[in-house]
Amino acid sequence: MSTPRPTESMVRICSLYPDLLGTYGDGGNATVLAQRLRWRDINVDLVSIDAGRSVPDSCDLYLVGGGEDGPQTRATQELQTSGALRRAANNGAVVFAVCAGMQILGERFPDMDGVDRAGLGLLDCVTVRVDRPRAVGELLTHDAAVTAPDGTVRPLGTLTGFENHAGRTIPGASATTFGRVEIGEGNGDGTEGVINGSVVGTYLHGPALARNPALADELLRWIIGDAALTPLDDSDVDALRADRHLAARAHELAPQRSWRDRLRGS
Repeated sequence: MSTPRPTESMVRICSLYPDLLGTYGDGGNATVLAQRLRWRDINVDLVSIDAGRSVPDSCDLYLVGGGEDGPQTRATQELQTSGALRRAANNGAVVFAVCAGMQILGERFPDMDGVDRAGLGLLDCVTVRVDRPRAVGELLTHDAAVTAPDGTVRPLGTLTGFENHAGRTIPGASATTFGRVEIGEGNGDGTEGVINGSVVGTYLHGPALARNPALADELLRWIIGDAALTPLDDSDVDALRADRHLAARAHELAPQRSWRDRLRGS
């Protein structure tokens, strides 16, 4: 059984820089988490912090979304200067980062000019540019599992989402991943995601927590504990997920090549 982080009766969720890092609906992750708490009659305080504003270091859960290269670099600079996210993570806060957000939390990543930039070092990983096509399309990770901060390994089933990234991420020795990729690229080495303690990164857009409620609840479990995590009826979501899995495996969701791409390849 996981040990929840000590918290007040209200769970505090912080969405970081949605004005810079909010592509592909990643802002919906905050909405999903807040609603799953409300359905359990748990009070939630959801705050959104735009670039240039002071970042609180006392929240229970932080969300960092995806974005383009320029905004990614700016967000990194602001988080490095503030130090608030690092302080919060060091105090046990849960951090969930998607795509560019995951790269920011790693040791280093390439900027828009291909120059290596230092990340926050909250995840043991580095992101590099590779001479391969951009990873775009459906991403499925089968038999996924997550290692909780207390070392408990919990199965999550199939994780589903949409990916769009040029870089590839290399997990370090101290990191774990969600598991093997069935469809898509993920990290680029056959695995998806990077996890260190209560800090979680992924390439899953969608938003990820709407498409994977088991992952959403696992993050909440680290804060509120097992007893408060009463079951919810996710049957409608499960049906949609099943359809999505079938369509992805039948390659019905593969991105169509543009006429420019077809001319380049001919």
